[in-house]
Amino acid sequence: DLAHGPSSRSSKLIHGGLRYLETGQLRLVRESLMERQLLLRLAPELVRLRPFFVPVYATTRRRPWQLWAGLSLYAALGSLAPATRFGTLPRRQWGRLDGLEQDGLQQVFRYFDAQTDDARLTRAVTASAVRLGAELALHTEFVEADVAADGVAMVVRCGDRGEELRTRVLVNAAGPWAPRVAARIRGTPSAPDVELVQGTHLLLAGQMRAGIYYVESPDDGRAVFVMPWKGTILLGTTETLYRGDPEDVAPLPQETDYLLRVLAHYFPAYGRGATRLLGAFAGLRVLPRGGRAFGRSRETLLHTDRGTAPRTVSIYGGKLTGWRSTAARVLERIAASLPCREVLADTRELRLDPVD
Repeated sequence: DLAHGPSSRSSKLIHGGLRYLETGQLRLVRESLMERQLLLRLAPELVRLRPFFVPVYATTRRRPWQLWAGLSLYAALGSLAPATRFGTLPRRQWGRLDGLEQDGLQQVFRYFDAQTDDARLTRAVTASAVRLGAELALHTEFVEADVAADGVAMVVRCGDRGEELRTRVLVNAAGPWAPRVAARIRGTPSAPDVELVQGTHLLLAGQMRAGIYYVESPDDGRAVFVMPWKGTILLGTTETLYRGDPEDVAPLPQETDYLLRVLAHYFPAYGRGATRLLGAFAGLRVLPRGGRAFGRSRETLLHTDRGTAPRTVSIYGGKLTGWRSTAARVLERIAASLPCREVLADTRELRLDPVD
């Protein structure tokens, strides 16, 4: 039952966020590239480097010089580590690119980022925490909480049984449910102005053998990934404003059509009706309200009840790649609220092993 929500509905990527350079999120890209390098070392069975291909056509909005400049900055922010190397693919090798459309193709850039199984990664992180003494309570509902001078009194429910708990600090890491959880905590400031944006992915019959393709939607120019995934093609994602219950999020017909058009545009052999849809899923992002979703900040926001020695911390937004650094920031923020304890491990050195 772990990774039931967005932790199993992502693009399955541990990446620096190349496209965030366009909106000037350099600190986020730098942090993400550092975290990627860390996870490649600490979780080699769960996080693997993959080649990414960026085709450039006569109609592509981002011109070769822009991509070269962006990839150069990407490499610099990654401290020019071996995993940040990039270049262009010789024309003689284009025929190996899984049937990529050749008409009008001018250049193909190749760089490297990482792919993961998000659900397996979640289980590995949880198992690691349990080995170090964390307690896990699945099928437990958070009901409400009251903030007091010395901590938080809260009520949880498991089945028909309610239980009262007291804690020094309550961390709200509920993803798209975070605003709802925050509303049940009395005595804290109102939540920041955020909204939910859904991203849909499709699973299709077929294979991408050369690597992952980072393409530009011909409709609106936004980035779409075409990826190999467990013997199938994983295609995503979209950005659609969502106002319902996070539990009910589901792919929309117009999102499916949008993604299939992108696939057919770049890979004609997978045109409409030529491939079988095996499944689809949608996850939710928590983003600052307003503006086009594609250009909004992906920075993680930590919202506390007070500036020093907080009793509550709510986490809004962020990327899968930054899960460890976000946790480290939370612990740094709440350290003054907790009693002194012996350090058991440093997550910058703690290996993550698969549990299944």
